[in-house]
Amino acid sequence: MDTNLKPRVVVGLSGGVDSSVAAALLLGRGYDVAGLFMRNWKEKDENGRCTAETDFFDVKRVAAVLGIDYYAADFSEEYWDRVFVAFVEEYKKGGTPNPDVLCNREIKFGPFAERAKKMGADYIATGHYAATEVLDGLTFLKKAKDKSKDQTYFLNQLNQAQLTNVLFPLGGLLKAEVRELAKKYGLAVAEKKDSTGICFIGERKFREFLANYIPSKPGDIVTEDGRVVGRHSGVCYYTVGQRRGLGLGGDSLSQSEGRWFVVKKDVQNNLLYVCRGDDGIIYGKELYCSGFNFITLRPQKNTLRVFARIRHRQPEQAAVAEFDGDRLHLVFDQPQRAIASGQYAVLYDGEYCIGGGVIE
Repeated sequence: MDTNLKPRVVVGLSGGVDSSVAAALLLGRGYDVAGLFMRNWKEKDENGRCTAETDFFDVKRVAAVLGIDYYAADFSEEYWDRVFVAFVEEYKKGGTPNPDVLCNREIKFGPFAERAKKMGADYIATGHYAATEVLDGLTFLKKAKDKSKDQTYFLNQLNQAQLTNVLFPLGGLLKAEVRELAKKYGLAVAEKKDSTGICFIGERKFREFLANYIPSKPGDIVTEDGRVVGRHSGVCYYTVGQRRGLGLGGDSLSQSEGRWFVVKKDVQNNLLYVCRGDDGIIYGKELYCSGFNFITLRPQKNTLRVFARIRHRQPEQAAVAEFDGDRLHLVFDQPQRAIASGQYAVLYDGEYCIGGGVIE
């Protein structure tokens, strides 16, 4: 065996600035780096463009500057079966799913990692803002230095096997530093806009996109006392707490009472409940999760003081977690606005991410 061989890292290159700088940093650290672009969605947008083609063009440009090999793999079938079908089914039930969490568990650290290993990878790497730490043979997931960009929320479903031999080169950097490094390396994507929203929807209007997979089923918009105040285009298209896009401009009530917002969704009876004024009605102090994923070991104690997030970029909230097997009962110190079923409750112990589960 040639002891001079460099350890090989396959980086998930997306065509964005983060993964590009991750590749550059690893190259500078002496790794044998190759890029692998994932095509997870085949449909084109309303202008007939496939954003994956544009992103892959940027991958080629970055690879040329860095002098690394690059490849592409089509995971669209796996994405459809493992991520998108679950996304649609959760919306049909009235929930608010998070496909980015599933994409990490089912694609990036699944088929992508398997493909990378077939390419001879000793490690895989991504442009996530996160970090890992190995203690007593276990790999812990840690928050990134840039707390405004920390992406551990999206990684809460990973297990030990998936986190082994994974590198997150951006964990100790701020986003501004990453863009400056991209300029230093001469990468054309240095000023490229970050992708936002759900990847397979892109710039399309969410409701119009969802209507392609969940047929519109109009019904009444009602108040808690049963008064009909408008019509909705389909209960599943709305989220609890939503204020915009309700089509409720004004009625006999005084405008001083405030804007309408969604209180709850009754999928079975096809009713959308709304209220106006004080939104205290949609605040809650507790939630339940089943199938909670522990990234390392399940805590020995059934009751823990923790910090939690119920959505990405939410400031961490103090709470008490009570475990019964893989079932979680989470009680917050302060009421939380619009706890949404289908989203993830993610727990933290200081800098470490404990794991997460789907909110019931």
